[in-house]
Amino acid sequence: MPEKKIIVAIDGYSSCGKSTMAKALAKSLEYIYVDSGAMYRAVTLYSMEHNMWQNGKPLLEPLRSAMESIDIFFRRDENGELRTMLNGRDVEDDIRTMAVSELVSPISTIDFVRSKLTSLQQSFGKTRGIVMDGRDIGSTVFPDAELKVFVVCSPEERARRRYKELLAKGEQTDFETVLHNVQERDRIDSTRAISPLTKAEDAIELDNSSLTIEEQNALLLSLAQDRIRGNN
Repeated sequence: MPEKKIIVAIDGYSSCGKSTMAKALAKSLEYIYVDSGAMYRAVTLYSMEHNMWQNGKPLLEPLRSAMESIDIFFRRDENGELRTMLNGRDVEDDIRTMAVSELVSPISTIDFVRSKLTSLQQSFGKTRGIVMDGRDIGSTVFPDAELKVFVVCSPEERARRRYKELLAKGEQTDFETVLHNVQERDRIDSTRAISPLTKAEDAIELDNSSLTIEEQNALLLSLAQDRIRGNN
């Protein structure tokens, strides 16, 4: 009998390592991995490139009109790494900048943006065998996911990790700016009216503040294997 395939929903705060653990789990299980946050970043980049901002706020009507023509998908490069594609263009590096990070939370609060991306995300999981990370995957996108994990980590530790990552990419910034961005994104994500960041009732909380990447990956794989075997 073929092994049962499940949906794994990984939610949590920004810069807490969700994508790292989700990618590793998908690889171990030979599942499809979808980075939902990258999709919101891609829409944010599109809005920036098409001058859809005024006085620090997104222009809703131009963005609403553009949503039908925004095509987001993922492809693997020659090293097997997933790359985010926006209307056929590889934008993986462009969407990871601080400039995009500072604007992605306001974009993620817009109802028609969330509606389109949620529908697209749900289409990815029709055949199960998927690992998806984000803010509302277990609560809104896949409320019936067999495994839901909610990742937490202190703002300071998340900012430290993000700051180190940005410096490694050659982006000039300072720790206080990154910390402020992390805290502001937490505030916006947790208080938005539509699909706020929240822990699903049946989600398992995973605090990785003091875990190594190897430790968190092993823990997550163990949880997934339990669900695949039908254990609660």
